[in-house]
Amino acid sequence: MNSSARFWNRIATRYSRKPVPDEEIYKKKLEITQSYFRPEMKLLEIGCGTGSTALTHASQVSHILAIDFSEKMIELAETKRNSAGIRNVDFECRTFKVLNLPDNSFDIVLGLSILHLLESWNETIQNVYSLLKPGGWFISSTVCIADSMKLFKFIAPIGRSIGLLPELAIFTRDELVQGLCSAGFILEHEWQPEKNQAIFIVVQKPR
Repeated sequence: MNSSARFWNRIATRYSRKPVPDEEIYKKKLEITQSYFRPEMKLLEIGCGTGSTALTHASQVSHILAIDFSEKMIELAETKRNSAGIRNVDFECRTFKVLNLPDNSFDIVLGLSILHLLESWNETIQNVYSLLKPGGWFISSTVCIADSMKLFKFIAPIGRSIGLLPELAIFTRDELVQGLCSAGFILEHEWQPEKNQAIFIVVQKPR
């Protein structure tokens, strides 16, 4: 188990009790995301955390595979799913670097609040591209730390070394968009509610 997984395992229960920071922004992201859904779609969510978003979307699509590298997060997500009686969402503990899933398997991939927590974020984007069917969508919400907290690249290694911070990737909005476009995606939609907040991006794999 890597240090990031240990970090998220340790805080999973506390994390699950935290309210959404901005309910209106969260609802708008859900609304935009669901505008791309069709009932027959298969969806993958990477970095699903305790599963709230996947379970919210469950009634809108055929099936959801939701994964996270924290075993404790997945345990909490499964408890929520079972309590709600939802049958078309599967939660699995997986690493994101090597997803080991068939290419062209999913209509939509969600990566919400996860790319900036991955050292190999560019590689993950490339993996997502391969997993999507032609014409499929990748929908992400990402904090571009290099734009909003320029000194964080010096602080983050210290925080990780003493266990106060998880793995963090320091990149700009422009670097994120370049990474998406370099993988082959076409930019469809971009929204940043306010300066220094997460950037919500929808990109499409060409048909």
